Amino acid sequence: MASANGNSDVELIARVASKDRVAIEVLYGRYQVRLFRFLVRLVRNEAVAEELTNETFLEIWRTAGRFESRSSPSTWMFAIARNKAVSLLRKRSEAELDDDAAMLIEDEADTPEVAAQKGDKAALIRACLARLSADHREVVDLVYYHDKSIKEVSDIVGIPENTVKTRMFHARKKLSELMAEAGVDRGWP
Repeated sequence: MASANGNSDVELIARVASKDRVAIEVLYGRYQVRLFRFLVRLVRNEAVAEELTNETFLEIWRTAGRFESRSSPSTWMFAIARNKAVSLLRKRSEAELDDDAAMLIEDEADTPEVAAQKGDKAALIRACLARLSADHREVVDLVYYHDKSIKEVSDIVGIPENTVKTRMFHARKKLSELMAEAGVDRGWP
């Protein structure tokens, strides 16, 4: 991704590796909301997701010099965020996570009018997504909400591409069943 001033994410990572504070601020501006939304869907708690988002950017700051461009910068950053979330969830597996927090996140790209039209249907779809297994929810989130390719999801999650494809197949099938049960058709709004 490049901004109006021509800074690609790769260039920004290189500048962050040189401890350029402006570069990390630009990356934060570009990715904070996307990483937060991804994390809140994983941990199902806004406060924890916010903390993990900040920890992710701190890790990016500390490890930018090790970025080798084998994946896109966004894939690398999502992998860092995912690893932090998985580590936390392992530590807190017995703790109940807040399902309602994920339901409260609105898509800031929508105007208030569009958000109002989509509101009820979006809430039903989020409820259906929440009923998927954690593995299925994760791949659906990365592919549909973060526009990641199968290869990028494979890199982020650390599983073979064929496993990602299999999870996507089963997730779509289950999601379709859940949406039909909830009376949600596929059109918007």
